[in-house]
Amino acid sequence: QVQVVESGGGLVQAGGSLRLSCAASGRTFSICTMGWFRQTPGKEREFVVGITWSGGSSYTAYATSVKGRFTISRDNAKNTVYLQMNSLKPEDTAVYYCAANLRYYTGSVPDSRERYDYWGQGTQVTVSS
Repeated sequence: QVQVVESGGGLVQAGGSLRLSCAASGRTFSICTMGWFRQTPGKEREFVVGITWSGGSSYTAYATSVKGRFTISRDNAKNTVYLQMNSLKPEDTAVYYCAANLRYYTGSVPDSRERYDYWGQGTQVTVSS
C-alpha cells in the first residue's frame, strides 16, 4: 500500500507563491507516477500537473491554465513531490490533492482521476484578490 500526505497550503495574495509538498510512505519504491489535482465546490476534480518516471527517464505534464506558473519536482531521497506555484491567481483557489500510481507511462502522464490509485486528503489553497 501507498499513503500520500499533502502539506503547504494556505492563504496568499494574488501574484504570490506557495509550495505544496506530497510525502509518500509505504511501498514508495513502487511509485512511478504522481500527480496534483484540484477541486472547488460544485466542480469536478481537475488535473493540474503530473510526473511519471522510470530509471533515468521522466515526463511531466501541465494543465494549460498553470503552464509557465507551476512546477512539479521530486526528491527521491525524501519520497516527496513538490508543487511550486508562482504568480497565483484567485482562480487557483481550490483544495489541492496529491495522487500516486504504481505504473510508469512512457512519453505521457495520465490526467484522469481514474488512473490514480492512491490519494491524499487534500490541502486548501486560497488566493485573495
